[in-house]
Amino acid sequence: MHQIRLTCPIGELLLVAQPEHLLGVWFADQSGIPAWATVAAPNPELPLLCQTALQLEQYFAGVRQRFDLPLDLSRGSAFEQAVWGALAGIAPGQVCSYLDIARAIGRPRAARAVGGALGRNPIGIVLPCHRVLGKKGQLTGYTGGVARKQALLDLEARWAAA
Repeated sequence: MHQIRLTCPIGELLLVAQPEHLLGVWFADQSGIPAWATVAAPNPELPLLCQTALQLEQYFAGVRQRFDLPLDLSRGSAFEQAVWGALAGIAPGQVCSYLDIARAIGRPRAARAVGGALGRNPIGIVLPCHRVLGKKGQLTGYTGGVARKQALLDLEARWAAA
């Protein structure tokens, strides 16, 4: 495993990958980063990490709305993988609720468990858990912090307005 750190407008990101798959994108100061990610060897030359950094820079510059990266979600349970996979279906500039995700994966009574799975999303921003709101549209917990969640939503709202 390899890692790099990327400074973005809302904080420093920790990117972790193997040569063929992206394993993680976390805010470097957030809690809950798995120990295996923090001990990955720094490697600013790994092509996938360079590509991930480029796509994230393009995202924050407003020129990229979707990511095209090979992901490895195998460290999650089957339920978590289903939840994380559903995130990819939320269009940029759109939002949904925890209940919407629960319904999308065929588990309509699991909205609370969806929230837990989102809190363990290993590939933040790329898998847009920031687009998931409470059922009344309220901002709720985000492992990177609610202010960052709002900043990401504000960035994407500019795309929808353009």
